[in-house]
Amino acid sequence: MSSEPSQNGDEKSQKPLHDSTLVDLYVGEENNHYPLHEKLLCYHSPFFASIFYNKDNKSSRTKEFGLPEIEDQTFALFVGWLYARALRGPEEERDIGPLLDLYFLASKLQIEALETDIVETVRAFYHDNETYPGLRRVQYVYANTEEDNVMREMMVGSVARYLTLADSIPEHWAKALKKNGQLSVDIIRSIQEWHLEARQVPDARDASVDRGRNTFKGPVGFSHIEEGSSMQNVKEEDEEDQEESHVNGNGVS
Repeated sequence: MSSEPSQNGDEKSQKPLHDSTLVDLYVGEENNHYPLHEKLLCYHSPFFASIFYNKDNKSSRTKEFGLPEIEDQTFALFVGWLYARALRGPEEERDIGPLLDLYFLASKLQIEALETDIVETVRAFYHDNETYPGLRRVQYVYANTEEDNVMREMMVGSVARYLTLADSIPEHWAKALKKNGQLSVDIIRSIQEWHLEARQVPDARDASVDRGRNTFKGPVGFSHIEEGSSMQNVKEEDEEDQEESHVNGNGVS
């Protein structure tokens, strides 16, 4: 009987993780069959380790498990990462959706390494393409994660920068912020984490300060809401996200 592999152990001292018994996983509504190496799976996932190993850290008799609630495409991406330890970077914004679903699966399976890889992949995409997460992406993440989540933090921090640098608040973002108080609070917290020096922030108590009403487009009211987005590509991404959410049934209010 072999002992349970652990991410905290010395990997070199272990037998090859691929040299182990296969377990049978059945995924999705159609119960698609995935035979995977037990040690490799349990080494990366405490979730599966608790299923395929007993309390004495010995391999149990249970050698199969079902995940009917998981989409087959999402699990196939996980298997690819499990054996290759690599993710294929998104080529366009619509490729972010499957990565988010994979991130939610990684959270369920308690695989922190995969969660980190996905966050970095998504972050790099937005940074390298000089764009920001669309509203629908942010809403989808909020609907499927809890507080103190790394993906939430990355997306909210990105949106905080986008809204801070914009001349006004796009209408669709204004509606969302009025409806989702937690998102509004998180954006403020993200800005606080910038630790700006006092001299970098306009002081509305100072009579010589215009309080942000003047822009290169001319004076604007304090509660001015821009109809549409000040960044066309972000608006287009939101529209694509909305269409995708209707197709996949993943829309959130």
